Amino acid sequence: MAPTRRLTGFKPTGHLHLGNLLGALRPLIAAQDRSESIALIADLHALTMDHEPARVRALALEQATVMLAAGVDPERTPIVLQSHVTEHTELHYLLECATGFGEASRMIQFKEKSAADGPIRLSLLTYPVLMAADILLYDTDEVPVGEDQNQHLELTRTIAQRFNGRYGETFRLPGGVRPGSAARVMDLADPGTKMGKSNASGAGRIGLLDPPETVRRTVARAVTDEFAQVRRHPDQPGVTNLIDILAGCSGREPADPVSYGALKREVADAIEALLEPIRARYAELADDPAHVREILARGAARVRPIAAATVRRTRAAIGLLD
Repeated sequence: MAPTRRLTGFKPTGHLHLGNLLGALRPLIAAQDRSESIALIADLHALTMDHEPARVRALALEQATVMLAAGVDPERTPIVLQSHVTEHTELHYLLECATGFGEASRMIQFKEKSAADGPIRLSLLTYPVLMAADILLYDTDEVPVGEDQNQHLELTRTIAQRFNGRYGETFRLPGGVRPGSAARVMDLADPGTKMGKSNASGAGRIGLLDPPETVRRTVARAVTDEFAQVRRHPDQPGVTNLIDILAGCSGREPADPVSYGALKREVADAIEALLEPIRARYAELADDPAHVREILARGAARVRPIAAATVRRTRAAIGLLD
């Protein structure tokens, strides 16, 4: 029986943070022994907004280096730069020919940003179809998804089912994999918001390469509340977030009873224990960017046969000549 194939994607629009590590990278690393995993750096998706070309390139290389430093084994899990495999864009267009304008325009990011003032790139409208191509290109079985990505996975499945129904069985239908509750890391300054790479202030975000003093300062300033009790509770989202982070980093709960100050010290210590070896390994790898680039080239070469076979199959099904 063929192993389960899992695709995990990262967009190089900012520095990877603690939420990425607990919610995506660690599950990816844990799955290396039991599934056929692909780590995709989706640099084409970074072009849907105003960007600095040099920054996109630098962040893509940094993300690959951080993945390696965190424990992604390129011999078991190819790290693939999306733009290195041109089949992504070819399949994207073919899937656009099976997708309705209304389906794409209902995607939440396009709806929110098109409702605001300012120019909107056409790629923002069509990028969910590119995301579908990313997933379907590799005959993916599983995609880790959070609540904010459900809509995109459902669109992917809808497009695949429609294509299969009209043109014959072509695509495998992917399923979503939910991260554990401790893997959902909220912003430390705004615990009602998920920690993100591009949060405006960055005040509540812990980057994987942040120095120890920055990590401790960010945790010390984390929002708590006015309740006397330290507990997981819907009315205490800041404290709940800190407890979840502690559990995610160290696998243990805080001592009870505990003060907010003691909790923050425990959390900072647990984060530091997790990040220190990653920073040290990153420093070694960053000294040899050519080696990281070679790993990316090998990753693209490993997955390209799968991608090419999918595109050939799709071209034939939709009516194109060989």
